[in-house]
Amino acid sequence: MPDTSTPDSTGLPRIPAYEPTERTVPSRARQRASYDHETVHSILDAAYLCHLGFIRDGAPVVLPTLFGRVGERLYVHGSTGSRPMRATGAADPGLAVCLTVTHVDGLVLARSAFHHSMNYRSVVVHGTARTVTDPEERRLALDAIVDQVVPGRSQDSRPADAKELAATAVIRLDLDEVSAKIRTGGPNDDPEDLSLPYWAGVVPLTHGYAAPEPSGDLDTAVQVPDYLTAL
Repeated sequence: MPDTSTPDSTGLPRIPAYEPTERTVPSRARQRASYDHETVHSILDAAYLCHLGFIRDGAPVVLPTLFGRVGERLYVHGSTGSRPMRATGAADPGLAVCLTVTHVDGLVLARSAFHHSMNYRSVVVHGTARTVTDPEERRLALDAIVDQVVPGRSQDSRPADAKELAATAVIRLDLDEVSAKIRTGGPNDDPEDLSLPYWAGVVPLTHGYAAPEPSGDLDTAVQVPDYLTAL
């Protein structure tokens, strides 16, 4: 069992590695799977968009949404009337979900169509989403979601007021049943294809930011903040 002696910022035990389960062990390319604590966190922290999957009326639903990480917890927010928020609040003890994050780092072009692939980093989290009702945890979660998109932004914007908080639901998913999967390197062509006259290699993909564009009604005295310049 992993050493859980050191608590994280949420008070939950901090673990060096997640325990593999039947749902987190891939059926193919198992050598690409990782359960390392820091690897999982680094992939999550480099993203702000996730896909949240759940079952509604017997059919699967997958929704793209923003998220935030605080220690060993992920937070997702939405309108109190949205499907996953309503379903989580109605379920006991919560809603069974699968949350995924993926970065595509390169297109892998092989000599054969079969061996075309991509280089990627991904995290899959299985668990039970629960509604957050504690006021302090809700504010912590909402700040984390804002800062996940642009670090430092939550301290440079008006926090939600009582009316906005009443219209917003927050759900929490603990990082318990978790795995990362990573592919790097070039194509895995078959030996008999190496002499074929087709280009093979990797087309790297990068994520970047252009210069911030101020709102048309922004006071010209308000300068671009340092945290945006740092992006």
